[in-house]
Amino acid sequence: MEKEKKVKSVIDVVRPNAAGIDIASEVHYASVPEGRDTSSVRKFGSFTEDLHKMAHWLKQCNIDTVAMESTGIYWIQPYLILEEYGFDVYLVNARHIKNVSGRKTDVQDCQWIRQLHSYGLLNRSFQPESLTRELRTYMRHRKHLVQSTATQILLMQKAFEQMNIKLQDVITDITGLSGKRIIEAILQGERDAKTLSELADGRIKASKEKIRKSLTGVWREEHLFELKQAYDLYQYLNLKINECDGQINKVMNRLGTNDNSDNIKRHKRPSKNSFNFDGTMHLKQILGIDVTKIYGISELSATEIISEIGSDMTKWPTDKHFVSWLNLAPNNRISGDKKLKPKKTSKRNNAGQAFMLAASTLKNSEHWLGAFYRRIKAKRGPGIAVKATARKLSLIFYKMLKDRIEFSPISIERYNEYFKERRIKSIQRQAQALGLRLMPEIVS
Repeated sequence: MEKEKKVKSVIDVVRPNAAGIDIASEVHYASVPEGRDTSSVRKFGSFTEDLHKMAHWLKQCNIDTVAMESTGIYWIQPYLILEEYGFDVYLVNARHIKNVSGRKTDVQDCQWIRQLHSYGLLNRSFQPESLTRELRTYMRHRKHLVQSTATQILLMQKAFEQMNIKLQDVITDITGLSGKRIIEAILQGERDAKTLSELADGRIKASKEKIRKSLTGVWREEHLFELKQAYDLYQYLNLKINECDGQINKVMNRLGTNDNSDNIKRHKRPSKNSFNFDGTMHLKQILGIDVTKIYGISELSATEIISEIGSDMTKWPTDKHFVSWLNLAPNNRISGDKKLKPKKTSKRNNAGQAFMLAASTLKNSEHWLGAFYRRIKAKRGPGIAVKATARKLSLIFYKMLKDRIEFSPISIERYNEYFKERRIKSIQRQAQALGLRLMPEIVS
C-alpha cells in the first residue's frame, strides 16, 4: 500500500507590499518583506522626527499598507503620521495576534504582524474619520471632568458628615441652587442654622424645620477647610466643562451638513451634566434625524455615541455586526451542543457602555422598552436585562441612522399583546411535545 503523500497547504500572499510595526512607548520595530532593503527589520525611536524617518523608509521599500497593534495610546501618532503619508494603515486588536512559539522579541513580533497582514489574516479595528475623532477626544475628556466633579461632591459630603451636618439627607443635590447658596454662606462665615435654612428654595420638599436641624452640627476648622477646597475645585471643574462644551460646539458646527433642522427643540429636560448649548439641534443637522427621541437617549449620550462611531453606518454590513462590535451581542459560544460561559474582556466599548447607561434608566418607564426590561429582569436578573435592553436600543439606533428614518415606537399595549400571543404559542408547542391534547376553545 502506497504511503499517502503529504500535501503542503500554501496560503496566498494577498498583500505583497505589507509591513508590520511593533509599537512600544519608546521604540518601534518595523518589518518589510525580504529584499526591500539591506535589513528587513529596522528600529525607530518614538520622537516625531523618528516617525517621519520610519514613514520615509517604508516609502523607499515600496510599502503601501501597514499593520500595527493598538498598544495603549502609543499607536496614535504613528497611525496619524502614516495616514498622512498615504499608507493604508491597519490598527489591529492585540488580542487577535498570536505570537510565534518560542522566545518572544520585538523583532519577532513585527515580523509576525507583517506575515499575518500579508496573508490577509488581520482585521482592522474601526476608526472614525478625523473630525469625528476630534469630537471623540473632547467627549472623553469631558466625561473625565464630570467624573472629577462627582469626586469633589463626595468630598463635600464627607466634610459635612464629619461635622455632623446632614444637609445631603434633606436636599437631594447639595450642588443645586439651594445647596450652593447654603455652602457659600457657610464658607463666608455663617453658622446660624435658622439663617442658613432660609436660603433653601421653597420647592424643597423637606420642611424649613428639618433643614434647620440638618444644619446644626460641630463646626471644625479642618473640615471647613476640606469643604472649601472641594467646593472650589468643583467650581473650577465646572468652568473647564463649559470650556470643553465650547470646543464640542465648534466641532459639531463643522460636522453639521444637513439643513433640515428647522424648529428642532430639546424635547427632553436637560440633565444636570448636559451641554451648555442645544445639542439636539446639532445632532439633527449632522444626522438628518432626531435620535434623542429614542427612549433613554439624551443629547449627551447620543453625542457620545456619535463621537465613537461616526454617522456612516455602512462600516457595519448588518445590525448584527454593529451589535457585536459594541460587545452587546448575546453569548453564542457553543461546544458539544452546550453553551459555554462568555469570555470576560477587560476592554470595554465606550459606545456600548453609553447604550447600557441609557438602558439602565428605562427600568420604571411606561413604554414597551420599559416593559421589555422588566420582563427580562424578572427572568434573568438586572445585569442581563440592562444588556438586552441596550442591544434593543443599539438596533433602533442603527436602523435610524442607516435608513434615515425617524423613531416610531409601538404602544405598550401592542407590545404586551404581541408577547402574550408568543407565550400562548410557546405553551401550545410544549403541550404538544408532552403529548397533551388541548381543548379547541383554548387553541382558538
